[in-house]
Amino acid sequence: MKFAPTMRKATALLASVAALVSLAACGGNGANTNATVKNDTTTTEPQEGTPINQESYPMPDATKAYNNPKDRSALKQGGTLTLAITEIGPDFNALSVNGNTTYMSAIWKYYMPTIWDYSVDGSEATPNTNFVTKVEETSSDPETIKFTINDKATWNNGTPITWKDFYSTWKVSNGESNKFSPAITTGYDSIESVKAGDNDKEAVVTFKNKFYPYQAVFQQLYPSMAYDESDLDKSADTYTTGWSKNPHADEWGAGPYTIKEFDDNHITFVPNEKWWGDKPLLDSVTYKQMEPSASINAFKNGEIDGTGVGTADRLATAKTVEGAYLRRAYDSGVSTLTINGKGANTSDVNLRKAFVQAVDRSQLQKISFNGLSWEEKVPGSVIMPQFQSGYEDNMPSDSAFSTDNAKKTLEAAGYTMGSDGYYAKDGKTAGFTYTTFSDSATTKALAQAIQKMAKDAGIKIDIDIKASNEFSKTVTSGNWDMIGLGWSASDPFGYSTSAYQLYGSDSESNYGYVGSKEVDDQLKQIVQTEDSKTAIDMFNKAEKEFMQLYTQIPFENGVVMFACKKGLANYGPAGYASILTMGLGNHTENIGWEA
Repeated sequence: MKFAPTMRKATALLASVAALVSLAACGGNGANTNATVKNDTTTTEPQEGTPINQESYPMPDATKAYNNPKDRSALKQGGTLTLAITEIGPDFNALSVNGNTTYMSAIWKYYMPTIWDYSVDGSEATPNTNFVTKVEETSSDPETIKFTINDKATWNNGTPITWKDFYSTWKVSNGESNKFSPAITTGYDSIESVKAGDNDKEAVVTFKNKFYPYQAVFQQLYPSMAYDESDLDKSADTYTTGWSKNPHADEWGAGPYTIKEFDDNHITFVPNEKWWGDKPLLDSVTYKQMEPSASINAFKNGEIDGTGVGTADRLATAKTVEGAYLRRAYDSGVSTLTINGKGANTSDVNLRKAFVQAVDRSQLQKISFNGLSWEEKVPGSVIMPQFQSGYEDNMPSDSAFSTDNAKKTLEAAGYTMGSDGYYAKDGKTAGFTYTTFSDSATTKALAQAIQKMAKDAGIKIDIDIKASNEFSKTVTSGNWDMIGLGWSASDPFGYSTSAYQLYGSDSESNYGYVGSKEVDDQLKQIVQTEDSKTAIDMFNKAEKEFMQLYTQIPFENGVVMFACKKGLANYGPAGYASILTMGLGNHTENIGWEA
């Protein structure tokens, strides 16, 4: 999973391979009921987690971080951290459609600027003072925001970080030029200008239209050195292809770490000698590209220091690691089945509707959560998690599981049952291909369950299994019928800033490839609505209408379960303060080991 293509960036949803595809931080490898654990509802989970080798685990608190939060003074200087990752690159531009993944966002947090810090529950947004010391609204009409940039903030090639980097970020993200391919334009397309303030270390952002919340833009910066307004063709080429297998760390990096070496199989970060903030605690951080089946065995064998344990078999294996700890927390994201609305096999909305009616999403949850003692209602929103205030179930009322209703939908649309047990229309069988990106037993079990439920309703589903490192390339190609996608939220503003990203008819991150002008217009009004309750009500109305197109089918929000060696600090699930599926927050310089 979950996005890459995470609700992510200050405003963007990040996508990643979903539970059907195997959660990035939750791994995935089988379902062994012998590993079943119980919830202990009498106590609350300690923030360092709990010893993993026990029969019951206390429940987490949705407002707390489970990353073993420690002050730097309590941690030792030195040591290494080695972890698994599903995908390294190939596109290192995290702001673009192709680079908008959970994995790439995690990589950027080590060596690129991150502007906003969010509290665990999402109630507060404050500037990361390593880069921006102050943010203030200097005018409400027009809405004007001034960012005061840290005097010491500098790119690795020696160029100061200035208002020009806010300008370049705006220009490549606002959607004005079709030469660029930003993952999200919302917020940036409401900006009138970005100019210098009293000096180059002040960026004054003026909006042409009201945009709320303004804390949702400029989560990350695109270097001005990579953008030349006098040569947009060259700038666009750099943006779309110039980051391919090239992270540009030496010249365009600006973070606590820099990249020592990388290839398709691993990436290693070491402290950045040019970093002006607190010195990173670790001597190195290495991510190794691994399939889920490999990562759990690597943790067992001591090759990596932590891994997701989101299935019973993975949890059972992790329990054999002496002294390991389990950190689990509520996930703010969602796992979906996403159907390509423009595909040759899936363009009929009646077939898509019948498929949704044929699939019992609660059964998918039972497979995914088997042995984990985790229960939740089936979600009805792709963007708002169930624990967030204002959440509503926005799936159509007639989308509920019913094999009979699925058959009636097909028959009313002109399909007839054939002797092979499948419906057909105009000589074409009602069915399509489901593409997955994992070798885990859980992924296979989910796919087989979907196939069986669809068959019961007369819909033929073929299963195509690809390697997880083919995820980004496959998704962005559009050459698929249905995939499992997970979207993770790194901020609580998805109802405003991410809605158009997923549902806008012309958005490159709308992987259902369908939409409507009516929904587009509603979504564009949300960002101009200052009152959050009213904005959420507007979002719910728009999402209800979009869901009638049956291309985005949420089936679980889920739990983040991370197993690690005892003593790992400031790494683990921390709500909106981290990329949940990666367990990683902005301040990677504070990750370390207890003394």
